[in-house]
Amino acid sequence: MTQICWSAVISDLCSRNDEFMKSKTRLAWELLKQGADPAQIIVKLALRRALLGCQSVLDVGCGTSPVLRQIGIPRLVGIEGYQPAIEQAKQLNTHDEIVQGDVRELARYFRPGQFDACVGLDVIEHVVKEDGLKMMKAMETVAAKKVILFTPCGFLPQRHAANDDLQEHLSGWEPGEMTGYGYRVTGFLGPKKLRGEYHVLKRRPRILWAIVSLSGHFLWTCNHPENAAAILCVKKLVSA
Repeated sequence: MTQICWSAVISDLCSRNDEFMKSKTRLAWELLKQGADPAQIIVKLALRRALLGCQSVLDVGCGTSPVLRQIGIPRLVGIEGYQPAIEQAKQLNTHDEIVQGDVRELARYFRPGQFDACVGLDVIEHVVKEDGLKMMKAMETVAAKKVILFTPCGFLPQRHAANDDLQEHLSGWEPGEMTGYGYRVTGFLGPKKLRGEYHVLKRRPRILWAIVSLSGHFLWTCNHPENAAAILCVKKLVSA
């Protein structure tokens, strides 16, 4: 009887789950060539790690962000409420499909477990607390494996760039709060006092302060998210 080497099978399956994504080295190099903030590169590498094994992703409140496309997700769908952002995102080919809709009403557009993961990058802070909790619950229904949220640590004031662009911050989310909802929370973007609206470094020269921010991330705020500028919250669902 032929014996099955289960360790080899599992290793092969893991490599297949990983092969559709860009390698960590390639992703980091491409972002460096684009002049990305080193701390932002660390965030994207963490997102890549969190999404290993997820071949379909719903990007909630996607805007025009190419982040998940850069990572190399095979099936990437976005939902966005601001029409000009949708038009621009389509021109930039940031997603395979974009649905115009209300991020607070995901069940109107998607089936339970339709995607391996639901991701909300800098979106939950744009709705009031009650609606944010409703959105979180809906994401946990639409996702089959994971829900990932990236948001400022606590309330960060931010104004509209245009009257109807949905960019105003209406709520803040604390690490302890997210841990209570079942999320594993990690701090990112270095100490919060170094950054302002849109996570932009406040001080110049920015190259110097980018290094300070990155050092602060590794030395302190990564493991002390309450002091970080932003938090990455990852929840593995029971069904996964």
